[in-house]
Amino acid sequence: MEQQATEKRTVSPSDTAAPAPPKADLWSTVLQQLDDVAQRLGLNPGIHAILRQPERELTVAVPVLMDDGQIEVFTGYRVQHSSARGPCKGGLRYHLDVNLNEVRALAALMTWKCAVAGIPYGGAKGGVCCDPVRLSENELCRLTRRYTAMIMPIIGPKRDIPAPDVNTNPQVMAWIADTVSMLEFQTVIDIVTGKPVPLGGSLGRREATGRGVAIVTAELLRRKGRALAETTVAVQGYGNVGSSAATILNEMGCKIVAVSDVTGGLYNPHGLNIAAINEHVARHPRGWLEGYSAPDVERITNEELLTIDAHVLIPAALEHQLRADNAARVQAEMIIEGANGPTTREADEILNDRGVVVVPDILANAGGVVVSYFEWVQDLQCFFWDEDEVNRHLKRIIVRSFDEVWAFSEAHKVPLRLGAYMLAVDRVAEALQARGIFP
Repeated sequence: MEQQATEKRTVSPSDTAAPAPPKADLWSTVLQQLDDVAQRLGLNPGIHAILRQPERELTVAVPVLMDDGQIEVFTGYRVQHSSARGPCKGGLRYHLDVNLNEVRALAALMTWKCAVAGIPYGGAKGGVCCDPVRLSENELCRLTRRYTAMIMPIIGPKRDIPAPDVNTNPQVMAWIADTVSMLEFQTVIDIVTGKPVPLGGSLGRREATGRGVAIVTAELLRRKGRALAETTVAVQGYGNVGSSAATILNEMGCKIVAVSDVTGGLYNPHGLNIAAINEHVARHPRGWLEGYSAPDVERITNEELLTIDAHVLIPAALEHQLRADNAARVQAEMIIEGANGPTTREADEILNDRGVVVVPDILANAGGVVVSYFEWVQDLQCFFWDEDEVNRHLKRIIVRSFDEVWAFSEAHKVPLRLGAYMLAVDRVAEALQARGIFP
């Protein structure tokens, strides 16, 4: 998922809003899903083998001069899973849990996400293993610039275009664009997306992932014959994605009954005052929910939020939040995956057996990469759109993608996740077969 932290700080730990789940390997989950899909599609074994392995992996040492004069060395990664359908595209995260297998998995998920959305990109992902909360603004800047210099040989506007993700934001993208521009002696604003608007960023990009989640939710509710005004929603992870989704769904008429971040959650069965919560988060020095109080609002944990009584659950924090140990207790009828990989395979089976409808991440949170694509197009053309035009095109693509996945899943009598993966893998395989194998 390409997503962003809040604008006001370089780091918004609310995007990491969840207690650490038992360690699980997301890359293994992604490969198992691919193997299942390949078998169902009767995929050419050679194409299957290509898709099981990223095209390129780069691990780099990132030495940073800290404010106290000491040198600390961080480990960074950039993985390009597939460029069959176009330049690689994917976010950059700063988090202590970043490792090569996680980045591999997230890069593959970007490949499928771009294919589902029908945009001409392949998948990539990057990250630096660090605790951004401990770093000052200057340390984050130095870390970003050194990491950028280390991955420059494999990124570029027609090769691989990074974007914000967990604990990175437009300021981080601005540092990347400036670093590349200084080293190449020319302005290269199209090297990243999710930039500040004055540097060629797109209007509507900050809310794009959350807006896409809201659009998908509304489409599913329409298919299920449920009115927005009669729908209760719980959102885990009140960073950029979760807060935008909650705000837009609230504006659509849904009742947001629970939200949470790294500091815990808030619950009111009669509905939370989202505008007041957003004001509190904007004032909080770290953009957190902690310290918010209001009549009838109860404090809950992230784990409790996942099993709260609500029609729709939106996990918008980190991966593997819904697992075998809690999936049976989920009360929601519908799950919209705002985060990347929030549901394990075991949990997915439990939820499917219980009749819970799960809209997978590669469809539900594609809004960010769709508007990143719009930003890239605007940068290349040096012609920029107004926000209404951005949002109009975003809705068109998200609704079309939802309709295609829904129809494919119905035709093949499979859950939405499997339908989305089958459709995505088939499109990437078609591109690989058309291109052939070099040399």
